[in-house]
Amino acid sequence: MSDLKDALFFMLLVIDLTNSGTLAQLALFGTNQAEVTNNIARGLELLGPAITLDTIVETLVIGVGTLSGVQRLEVLCTFAVMSVIVNYVVFMTFYPACLSLILDLSRNGMDMSLVRAKAKDSILLKALNDEEQKTNPVVQRVKIIMTTGLMVVHIYSRVVFSGSDYETVDKKLSPQMNLNANSSRTESGEFTDMIIKWLTMSADQVVILILLIALVVKFIFFEHRNDLHDQLRQSSVALASKEANDDTALASVAPVTVDDASQTEFIPKVPVLVVTPPNGSLRKRLPLFTIEEQNSVNVHTQTDAITEFSQLLPLEKFDPPPARPLQECLEILQSTDDSVSPAQLTDEEVIMIINTASQYCPLHNIESILDDPERGVHIRREVLCERAKMPRDRMGCLPYQHFDYTKVMNACCENVIGYVPIPVGFAGPLLLDGKRYFVPMATTEGALVASTNRGCKALSVRGVISHVEDVGMTRAPCVRFASISRAVEAKNWINNEENYKKIKAEFDSTSRFGRLRECLIAIDGPQLYIRFVALTGDAMGMNMVSKGSEMALRFIKNEFPDMQIISLSGNFCCDKKPAAINWIKGRGKRVVTECIITAQTLRTILKTDAKTLVECNKLKNMSGSAMAGSIGGNNAHAANMVTAVFLATGQDPAQNVTSSNCSTGMECCGQNNEDLYMTCTMPSLEVGTVGGGTGLPGQGACLDMLGVRGANQTHPGENAKKLAQIVCATVMAGELSLMAALVNSDLVKSHMRHNRSSAAIAGKMNPLNVTVSSCSNIS
Repeated sequence: MSDLKDALFFMLLVIDLTNSGTLAQLALFGTNQAEVTNNIARGLELLGPAITLDTIVETLVIGVGTLSGVQRLEVLCTFAVMSVIVNYVVFMTFYPACLSLILDLSRNGMDMSLVRAKAKDSILLKALNDEEQKTNPVVQRVKIIMTTGLMVVHIYSRVVFSGSDYETVDKKLSPQMNLNANSSRTESGEFTDMIIKWLTMSADQVVILILLIALVVKFIFFEHRNDLHDQLRQSSVALASKEANDDTALASVAPVTVDDASQTEFIPKVPVLVVTPPNGSLRKRLPLFTIEEQNSVNVHTQTDAITEFSQLLPLEKFDPPPARPLQECLEILQSTDDSVSPAQLTDEEVIMIINTASQYCPLHNIESILDDPERGVHIRREVLCERAKMPRDRMGCLPYQHFDYTKVMNACCENVIGYVPIPVGFAGPLLLDGKRYFVPMATTEGALVASTNRGCKALSVRGVISHVEDVGMTRAPCVRFASISRAVEAKNWINNEENYKKIKAEFDSTSRFGRLRECLIAIDGPQLYIRFVALTGDAMGMNMVSKGSEMALRFIKNEFPDMQIISLSGNFCCDKKPAAINWIKGRGKRVVTECIITAQTLRTILKTDAKTLVECNKLKNMSGSAMAGSIGGNNAHAANMVTAVFLATGQDPAQNVTSSNCSTGMECCGQNNEDLYMTCTMPSLEVGTVGGGTGLPGQGACLDMLGVRGANQTHPGENAKKLAQIVCATVMAGELSLMAALVNSDLVKSHMRHNRSSAAIAGKMNPLNVTVSSCSNIS
């Protein structure tokens, strides 16, 4: 107890409450519990590295005392080291949690501003604030004296030796010298023995001594915290501004520099603190001084002003200056000076330009003008909310942050206001051509992924075999002539082999991978529909074929100047519409898959038999589709799997119309015809692994799951073919599972379980009470 009593003096010196007060002040700027938590996390992010370094240095420095050999001092230093470590652990773990909990309990339905006002009036927080603003010189001097004293004690205990030490050394060196040491040692001999004793110090003692001295020097003379406190003050200013504007989310701070004539009498150039709350409130300009040296600025005067200004930052609020005049904003927007950037405009000023002078800053082009895609999306949301009279809290439900819009601009979408998250599941493993795949599926339809996964399990017992053919992407312009005879003449000219080669050369010149394969021409009166079919490598290829078709038309028009180009697409392609020509001639990739499902697999996994499935397939997929006059619809629900995989891998979702053309075949086979032979034929799968949405991060990750991302470097086009095979095999899995569910009357039950509340399926289901909406997917 006596040792512990003396150690309390050490504890008071090594425990620093300044950081605790700083974190408490930062937490008090939150207007709700979520902001309090974010503020505490931000404070730990800024304070954590510095406090960790302090703890390491203090532990090493005070730990010197534990090696001194003086028992009393060793006990005191041991308590001090334990105090430093416990203080660090408590501050990094227990203290932030308690701080958040206390503020949450203190609020208890009260306005956060009242809680904050009461806390600011507390004696403890005032004392912590005073300690932060001015360092106690007495404490600093005592710490330096203690550190120096510890080093002296350590050096003394290691270097200055008693007579017995000399005897020990002499015994080690020479027994003969030890016998005559007391009588023959001279002044020069003593000096020699001292040097020898220094040399006998172990290497680890020398290294530790040098390391500790270096750490002490760094801690005392070279440890600066100005940058850290500046960051905390900037965070406090952002939070204070947000509170003044009744914002509900933590503000992010981005400093920029502009000339401000109103401040020329004090400081010629004044940086501006731009506060951008992520919840949609306008970006504000707040004055912020810096100690960076600028031309024509008295550094001492500016530093004094900073000191006076920074003391007000944690507690004071600043009214943002009014928006600059429109003409001045336009000058900044159109300036060619590198030191002036449109990014220096506040959100309020940018919106003013959009509303009053949109020709200088069109709403659809904000990202490029500001060179900040996310900020451009934020401003567009503000404008849209104002024009559509939409509450900002409702727009807040649509996320827009933390997204790489550089991959969207000029590629995937325009007038972007955010993105819609779609859940992505996976089905598999799917054994296809001897390789296992885990297929990503993006969907909001309950039971779809689970059903497809069951089909994959059944198919993978023996595996799926597939064949793919690249039939080519198509584009069919519509052209008109003055007469039928002139149209026939042009048709025959294009079909001529020599002329076709010339057209092909013009077409192929527009792309490294686009290669014209054939031209199919249909005539309707004086109109010609020229269907260009081209191979497009690993790209889906619509843009590639359109560009080649345009070049080919220019070449044909040179031969037939009277030809009138009606449309680059004449619907004879046929794109994104049901069409018999795609079912017959194919478009994109033609894929055929087959698999044999054994009777045991049918019984154990699908709970049915081959005969039942074959009968259902014949009457439903064949006869039923024929009764409906369906084109390419000889299947149960191929579009479900196609669309889910398309969304996950960045394909064009609208092309599920053509890509879902599928004919599902089932036959009995094997011993006693108890096994099931199943095929899926998809003649017009339009897929690609480069271009469009495949370049987005999430979709690219899904393509990586399948091992088909990007272009195939050795065999161009192979990645797109493999993706088409995977899609067709996934369709087969979904077809098999759904057909089994239909014959077992499991469809409605599974949808009620996965797509409805559990209360809807409580107890035994009564088919007579099934609603129409529950059966909407049966067809």
